[in-house]
Amino acid sequence: MRTLKIIALAIFLQLLIGASYVLAQTKDVTRQETLRGSVTPEREWWDVLHYHLQVEFLPETRRLRGSNTITFKTLKPGNKMQIDLQPPLAITKVTHGDAQLKFEREGNVYWVMFGKELPNGVEDKIEVFYEGVPVVSKNPPWVGGITWGRDDLGEHFIVTTCQGIGASIWWPNKDHGADEPDRGMRTSVTVPENLVAVSNGRLKKTDHNVASKTRTYHWEVLNPINNYGVNVNIGNYVTFSEKYKGKGGVLDIDYWVLPHQKDAALRQFKEVARTLEAFEHWFGKYPFYEDSYKLVTVSYPGMEHQSSVTYGNWFRNGYLHRDPCGCGVGFKFDFIIVHESAHEWFGNNISMKDAADMWIHEGFANYTENLFVEYHFGKKDAEDYVIGTRRSIRNDRPIIGVYGTNRQGSGDMYPKGGNMLHTIRHIINDDAKWLSILRGLNADFWHQTVTTEQVESYIIKKAGIDLSKIFDQYLRTTNIPLLRYEVSGKTVTFLYDRVVKGFAMPLRVSINGKEMVITPSETKQTLEYAEEVKTFEVNRNFYIEAEKSDL
Repeated sequence: MRTLKIIALAIFLQLLIGASYVLAQTKDVTRQETLRGSVTPEREWWDVLHYHLQVEFLPETRRLRGSNTITFKTLKPGNKMQIDLQPPLAITKVTHGDAQLKFEREGNVYWVMFGKELPNGVEDKIEVFYEGVPVVSKNPPWVGGITWGRDDLGEHFIVTTCQGIGASIWWPNKDHGADEPDRGMRTSVTVPENLVAVSNGRLKKTDHNVASKTRTYHWEVLNPINNYGVNVNIGNYVTFSEKYKGKGGVLDIDYWVLPHQKDAALRQFKEVARTLEAFEHWFGKYPFYEDSYKLVTVSYPGMEHQSSVTYGNWFRNGYLHRDPCGCGVGFKFDFIIVHESAHEWFGNNISMKDAADMWIHEGFANYTENLFVEYHFGKKDAEDYVIGTRRSIRNDRPIIGVYGTNRQGSGDMYPKGGNMLHTIRHIINDDAKWLSILRGLNADFWHQTVTTEQVESYIIKKAGIDLSKIFDQYLRTTNIPLLRYEVSGKTVTFLYDRVVKGFAMPLRVSINGKEMVITPSETKQTLEYAEEVKTFEVNRNFYIEAEKSDL
């Protein structure tokens, strides 16, 4: 009964969050949204090269204190820099060499002023000191912040989540997706000496600070990393490891779990190797061999933190005891391990420049669940799965959000985005070409931030088919194409309704059990068949609706 209550509460909270997104999209854009979501003049003149975040977590007072050393290069002359940090956290000091810089606050933004203009083409650094009581997450990971929790045995269990709300909810940085630190990041986390802090990348060393009865864990990421992918998890962790022989060589895999979870983790985390095997087949080598792969247990369902995937799916297949497709296939694999690991390719390797394009992360990650199923269980189960997820599509808002505002699109970006990609695969109707497109995306956009336009153009070019209207239909409208058709003797008359102007997506249909391709449009067409038409069916892999009606 307790489990059912938890699931019901999670569903209710997600619906509540979805309703708030709808409301947010109808509101006027505020200055704070523009500062957060756009590349302002105070952001565009400098490029982040490296972060070194040093932060101490103080569980007894629920405070943070620390600093972030930001190494950057100038792209043009500038003397005013935008640094993001959300209240109630506050910047206390900014140093530039031996000098202290002046700064002032405007909501979630700090304006940092240099004494004189920095010239174009130089490399420099500042250190930003901060402290305070951070925002507490009300529903991680959907509502970001710090979770000051306790594990099942009463020990401190502290986690960070910040997708959507932004990394500046807990550390100062340039909080925009277009700029990732080219040389990676170091994260030095200080915690009480009885606790362990786990972050992204590899653990380089641990310092025992005897006088203060604390330990500092030094983690390092060598590759570019998106801000919301940076995380810290603190608890009574133990670890175990394995080696995976993959397309990029030997990959170090580390598991960080609470002691009482270890036996369950040893059993359930066998899912990781077969997940990596499937995704390296579909997308090419794991993008972060240098930084390793780790799976870390947390107190919420899970998230795609780069090289530090978090897991809270109760060590069972499905998603929190549910089957996302309602067809049984979802219970054949652990949803969180598969979905969140998929983000290492789509979200972390290929990252969106603007939050409005979040579907690049979530639509593709949703689609990869289907590809995982196909690799291990076959096409029939894969099709059952992805088609089954259509039941959760609401068509409440377009998938693409509002550019320059940090406003994401509809939550439909998950199942609708996945079904759009599945449909495009069947339009192309060439599995070898589709495989080359998926691998090519990850190779050609390796460790890059991208736009929807870039992804669309890439797929269109490699497919050799103009798919622009298909992208427009599924990403930019809430209408699902309706195929209206009429059967009379040996003729079938058909046309598309509820479509964007110029939409003419080819369909595979079966007439009297024999498959053929038709290309409907908004204009009525008539097909003369060789015999009386007794049955007319649309291939289920195309995400449309069909209606028999008088034309």
